[in-house]
Amino acid sequence: MSVTRTAYVRPALVMTVLLTLATGVAYPLLTTGVSELVFRPQAMGSLIEDGSNKLVGSALIGQNFTRNDYFWGRPSVTSDSPYNAMASGGSNLAASNPALDQAVKDRVAALRKANPQSPAAVPVDLVTASGSGLDPQISVEAAQWQAPRIAAARGLPLAQVNKLIDDNTSSPLIGFLGPDVVNVLGLNRALDELKAN
Repeated sequence: MSVTRTAYVRPALVMTVLLTLATGVAYPLLTTGVSELVFRPQAMGSLIEDGSNKLVGSALIGQNFTRNDYFWGRPSVTSDSPYNAMASGGSNLAASNPALDQAVKDRVAALRKANPQSPAAVPVDLVTASGSGLDPQISVEAAQWQAPRIAAARGLPLAQVNKLIDDNTSSPLIGFLGPDVVNVLGLNRALDELKAN
């Protein structure tokens, strides 16, 4: 009887150790190494620094811009504070939930107040949070909708602000996989660089 148990226990222990080494050590090291070689900026967090090597953010995580002279991103409902990467998640409110309706109405009212010169229809991505709460991009339409406010706040021609939006627009790798988007942090940094010149 003991011989039979040993015959089963030893191979099970050997397989456990081998699979742990393969899937818990070798595979993570391989994928981490390949990602750092092939996709180094993304693997390192797509961090963005200013001219003095000061970290200003990540191209992958949105920031809570609220000043009138900056473009605003999508609403973030992460716990504690907006765009908290340690608490990524959506509100989990159903489309039928009155609290979601009220939140959208409040956001529309705040945006219309801050952007009186823009059209009445507010782009949907400016009033609805994403599933992660961390989206760093907005639609081109959302950026253009805010352009009159930015132009007025910075004393710039509207055409110049729209050109900045065009210059900072990125398209999906394959056209049918999604719309063109604008990274809000990148666009706001371009605004600041324009001011510095």
